[in-house]
Amino acid sequence: MVHETELPEGNRPAGSVDAEQEFSQQEALAPEAEAQADVVQDEEGETSGPEREAAEFKEKWLRAEAENQNLRTRARRDVEDARLYAVQKFARDSVETAENIHRALTSLPPAQEGEDGVIAKMREGLEGIERSFVAMLERHGVKASDPQGQAFDANLHQAMAEQPSAEHEPGTVMQAWTPAWTLNGRLLKPAMVIVAKAAE
Repeated sequence: MVHETELPEGNRPAGSVDAEQEFSQQEALAPEAEAQADVVQDEEGETSGPEREAAEFKEKWLRAEAENQNLRTRARRDVEDARLYAVQKFARDSVETAENIHRALTSLPPAQEGEDGVIAKMREGLEGIERSFVAMLERHGVKASDPQGQAFDANLHQAMAEQPSAEHEPGTVMQAWTPAWTLNGRLLKPAMVIVAKAAE
């Protein structure tokens, strides 16, 4: 059996000593090289794991917060609309009653001196009922608008007929059968109107 004998350091060949020193230096430089590689990787724009996860979490949180804000805004709008327009059907029926009272009033003969006292009292009673009823509607956001003399507006008026007229501009409401009714600014019932057109 051959025994390897370790030569004293001074008796080792020069090439062997240089190789060992070079290997030791490479081992010492390896961690530094890896760190430099990581730095280069970060400088090229790639985010490290924890930073990337934090950025993704922040982005998800901001998106969720924006969606929640939109939901809250829609919910407030729905609640406000429900508060303002929940009585829309009842208001429309009340408007019909107001118009019927006005029709009853206009069906009476015009006031004149020496007229029958019963007719005079009936007129006064209907006028008082109409004023009180319309005031009640206005307190709850229902308002009437007389369109006569105004330009025809398809959003507020419903044209029942057109008539030639030399006294009115074409497209002007020359007669209104009923007013336009709104509930808190929203159209409740359009006005029934006759619109002027150019005279032939």
